[in-house]
Amino acid sequence: MTTRAAVVQGVGGCVPPRSVDNIELSSRLATSDAWIRERLGIARRHVADGMSTVDLAVEAGARALEMADTGAGVGELDVVLLATTTPDRLCPASAPEVASRLGYTGTAAFDVNAVCAGFVHALATGSALIRGHMADRVLVIGADVFTTLVDPGDRLTAAIFGDGAGALVLRVGTPDEPGAVRAFDLGSDGSQVAAVEVPAGGARDRLGMPVANQRPYLVMDGPAVFQRAVREMTESSRRVLAKAEWEADSVRRFVPHQANIRIIHRVAERLGIGAERVVANIQDVGNTVAASIPLALADAHDAGRLAAGQRVLLTSIGAGLAWGSAVLTWPKLEGKARL
Repeated sequence: MTTRAAVVQGVGGCVPPRSVDNIELSSRLATSDAWIRERLGIARRHVADGMSTVDLAVEAGARALEMADTGAGVGELDVVLLATTTPDRLCPASAPEVASRLGYTGTAAFDVNAVCAGFVHALATGSALIRGHMADRVLVIGADVFTTLVDPGDRLTAAIFGDGAGALVLRVGTPDEPGAVRAFDLGSDGSQVAAVEVPAGGARDRLGMPVANQRPYLVMDGPAVFQRAVREMTESSRRVLAKAEWEADSVRRFVPHQANIRIIHRVAERLGIGAERVVANIQDVGNTVAASIPLALADAHDAGRLAAGQRVLLTSIGAGLAWGSAVLTWPKLEGKARL
């Protein structure tokens, strides 16, 4: 029996129209353009204004499907996976609405929540469904309007996060063809839940159970997160490269979660991956959480930085703590991922 593999067939991305640069941000916060650029590597970010997570996910998914030339119609897509921490509603999941709006009513659809690591976890799920003969084509989307969870008066988190969506279409194929997803490494450490969290508003809060911090906004221990992000993304990358039997020198494009530029550079240095092979779009979009990696892939494709047959390494970490890495070869793709 021929071994099945998930193969990338299309990529798409979308950000809200409203762009907030550092000058605008510093006009109301105790910060500056120079500080944000130096510490975070961000010049601007897009902020949802009249566009929800589902709206962004539909746009990114439609662009990925158009590139994959699957069209829109029931029976041409088996599963829709949406990685998000900001669903449009607490209940139900947002993925079924995304599927329906794309023309796939009746198709299996569900959300995956691993925050900034969510897309890699969703990609692993979609790949497993294909390899396990449960699907032949899967749409994997990462989308977040995380600025809705950020205190607008917090100069650090308000500067870091932006909103957006990115998507990949996976089809059934073979492990030796361009576009094949080769291996994954996933992990978590729930003892560090308080390192990055939105404390209030969950079931514990609604049940009247003790909640250490009643803030309805993101709370983050920056130094602790920096250290764990560098460590876990580096080690997870090494493990997934070992699974694929690849050397770091053979990776042509390194696409890390766009957490901040210092984390990106530190992980690349530890892996021995030169700056010319690193994909970063954080300067223009900020940290877009689950959208981070697929949006970076979409922008790299449009910029001509991804070529058929290139070895690509993805790595991420998010609240939870949860982390994940993947390796794949890039396929030949035609068309624009973002308008």
